[in-house]
Amino acid sequence: MSVDHTITLALPDEAQTARLAACVAARLQPGDTLLLSGPIGAGKTSFARALIRAWCGNPVEPVPSPTFTLVQTYEMAGQTLWHCDLYRLAGPDDALELGLDEALGRDICVIEWPDRLGRIAPAQALRLELAACAQGHCLTASGPAPWADRLGACLA
Repeated sequence: MSVDHTITLALPDEAQTARLAACVAARLQPGDTLLLSGPIGAGKTSFARALIRAWCGNPVEPVPSPTFTLVQTYEMAGQTLWHCDLYRLAGPDDALELGLDEALGRDICVIEWPDRLGRIAPAQALRLELAACAQGHCLTASGPAPWADRLGACLA
């Protein structure tokens, strides 16, 4: 997968979304950023919730939506994962006030509504666009070439 290449997958139900999220979670490394975009109701938070539960190794991990808190963090094995919902932010300066610039490139960041990042959106991020489809949801993934090697089995 390159920046110019995209892969679209059907996610007909929550179980398929959880399987994909778990596959991606198993391949995350410190410094990774996932940018989740799509309209309200597209499945961004459901995907993030399944990914975080898989990453934590706990299928019942409480994963509240960060819609009002803006950021929720999770710790595991000396690593930190940031789950951010930037819907209520006006732009990149607001994201900087959250300390997100320090997390990007160091911690794992899962960011909903990444358009609010503007100029500070990491070029090396994996972009996941979710949408409602005829049967469930669809996910379109794009990102720099290294993501293809790491996620090939997940996106096949």
